[in-house]
Amino acid sequence: MKTLDKIPTGKIERTSSLLKAGAKVGVNYLKYYGNKITKDEDEARKILNEDNAADIYDSLKELKGSALKVAQMLSMEKNILPVEYVEKFSLSQFSVPPLSGALVKKTFRKYFGKNPEDIFDEFSAESVNAASIGQVHTAKKDGKKLAVKIQYPGVRESISSDLKMVKPIAMKMFNIKKEGSESYFQEVEDKLFEETDYNLELKRSQHFAEECSHLPNVKFPHYYPEFSCEKIITMDWMSGIHFSEFTKKQNSQEDLNKIGQTLWDFYMYQMHILKKVHADPHPGNFLISENNELLVIDFGCIKEIPEDFYIPYFELAKEENLKNPEIFREKLFTLEILREDDSPQEKEFFAKLFYELLELFTRPFNQEKFDFSDESFFQEIADLGQKYAKASDMKGMNTNRGSRHFIYLNRTFFGLYNMMHDLKAKDVAINNFKNYCK
Repeated sequence: MKTLDKIPTGKIERTSSLLKAGAKVGVNYLKYYGNKITKDEDEARKILNEDNAADIYDSLKELKGSALKVAQMLSMEKNILPVEYVEKFSLSQFSVPPLSGALVKKTFRKYFGKNPEDIFDEFSAESVNAASIGQVHTAKKDGKKLAVKIQYPGVRESISSDLKMVKPIAMKMFNIKKEGSESYFQEVEDKLFEETDYNLELKRSQHFAEECSHLPNVKFPHYYPEFSCEKIITMDWMSGIHFSEFTKKQNSQEDLNKIGQTLWDFYMYQMHILKKVHADPHPGNFLISENNELLVIDFGCIKEIPEDFYIPYFELAKEENLKNPEIFREKLFTLEILREDDSPQEKEFFAKLFYELLELFTRPFNQEKFDFSDESFFQEIADLGQKYAKASDMKGMNTNRGSRHFIYLNRTFFGLYNMMHDLKAKDVAINNFKNYCK
């Protein structure tokens, strides 16, 4: 894979790159109309989606940063995007062009005053993993193998301008109205700024590793503050295969269930005990060891859950509250899903919509054990998403719904459910995490 000697950091440069992708998309549509003459509609549409996904992704991977992070987030939205986009955007989890060795050395000299080979006993010039915000190199120090994560230059500085470019696309894709949407986009911007603060990530990583160290079958690296700074994090090298590779192997159901229970317990413990959660559950952030241990290697995105949101959020997960109209409606107002200025039509429509959504998504929480290999459950999720994506009733309604805290909590559950489904984990004990309360 080629390396990058320069990443566009200026607003004009980055906008220009996306405009070029837009021009290619326009050409792809011309090809699509031609293909419809010689091919059937499904084949022509598949070619269009593949070409558009490739051109958009090629542009985003050169930009890196928050633009590529959006692609990474969208790769988890399997029920929203065509499969061609999901497959291409999923590459952003761990397969993008790395920085050149010269840029890596420049970063070390800026923050440590030395080249990496002068700090470590050994340092790999080539990265072993490149993603949206940073890339990883291997190193050795005093006999220990280390992973050194280096942030791409200009990522933090381009967040605000990138979001302004992406905002119109996101608003159209998710039917977001301009009025009242500021808090949602501010939440995303704040989280992206946090993800580019490696000093903050180091503290959070150490905190989570300590607080969750007693959970069975989950492992965390040791971190090295003396070899870390605002753009570099050094930690132990963790040996294992990517989560996605593991799910594609021929595994016994026992092993799949073991990893599934570990992953579920890890997330439930965070949500219910720590009241803060690793809000980026995608396969690129996890490895599986040869002993079938879950290895957590990235704590860049953490969402703290305020008590006044946590209580009504999880109260609505209880079946008895969902089926009590008075309590159900009260919680919808508390969580800003319904508003006092809604019309009677809006109140009726969104109460029905969120009842269907919550009844479906909270099913695991109302059972002692749940089968995440159940295809019918995930088909229901896909069908419900399609149903409301096409709902003509929503035209003219204010569709900005819910507290800003929903963004990362819902993202966490979408990602977690997708990973549990990829594992095909069965008989997952939903409240098993309670056994590990300190």
